Amino acid sequence: MFRNRNLLIVTNHAKERVIAPLLEKKLGVSCTVAHNVNTDTLGTFTGEVSRDKDVLAVLRQKCLMGMQQYNTDFAIASEGSFGPHPAMFFAHADDEVVMLLDTRNDIEIVAREISCDTNFNGKFISSRTDLNAFLEQVGFPSHGVVFKDKEDGFTALEKGITDYYTAYSIFSRFVQDYGGAYLETDMRAIYNPTRMRVIEKAIEKLVKKALCSCPVCSTPGFSVTGYRSGLPCGACGFPTKSALVHTATCVKCNYTQETPYPYGKQKEEPQFCDVCNP
Repeated sequence: MFRNRNLLIVTNHAKERVIAPLLEKKLGVSCTVAHNVNTDTLGTFTGEVSRDKDVLAVLRQKCLMGMQQYNTDFAIASEGSFGPHPAMFFAHADDEVVMLLDTRNDIEIVAREISCDTNFNGKFISSRTDLNAFLEQVGFPSHGVVFKDKEDGFTALEKGITDYYTAYSIFSRFVQDYGGAYLETDMRAIYNPTRMRVIEKAIEKLVKKALCSCPVCSTPGFSVTGYRSGLPCGACGFPTKSALVHTATCVKCNYTQETPYPYGKQKEEPQFCDVCNP
């Protein structure tokens, strides 16, 4: 269904570096980059434009914007967000979602990767010593940084900074004008190799989904969409929170298939049991 088709990658931040090689090799597509689609109108990491829609709506709109401008029916886009990890609230996380949209066949395949591997950070700084410490902490200059006069409601902004001379020059000016600078990591993929690696992992997940077809209608994207807990404890037999059944769903015909004992074990270790290990 995908082989030998032209796939539009909707990005302004060089994500094609990790998207194109995988999809061309695994799906047999030929990739083109939509350089002139202004996706910043849907939201920016630095706060000039807030994202007012959920991530799937933004991804869908990105793809459709590219499709309209490039007159195609096949596109892919990614969207990231940063903040506390959903399960480990003390840790920062990079939450990357990718969408493959095929309007010719009415297919939408989505994959997600959540990773603690991120340099996401921000801090108000007023001394050269603290500036150097922050730059070292976030992996500068291989990772870019952003200067603001303050975290929220800022009036001065410099982003995409990747060399010490420019960083020191901007910092001196901000100290003189504002008494310091709010520094944050530039989370755009082109300035953040760590984030680019997480996007690549999300694409790998998407490829696995795209290569798995529905056993009823043969539509690509047949994948696990939910689970039912209750795997019994090996010591006391009490149902645990671990997965007993995985449910896979077709993105086209909604056929569902349940797989019991999805991880190949019929009993859970007592350490994961709320009765044996409360």
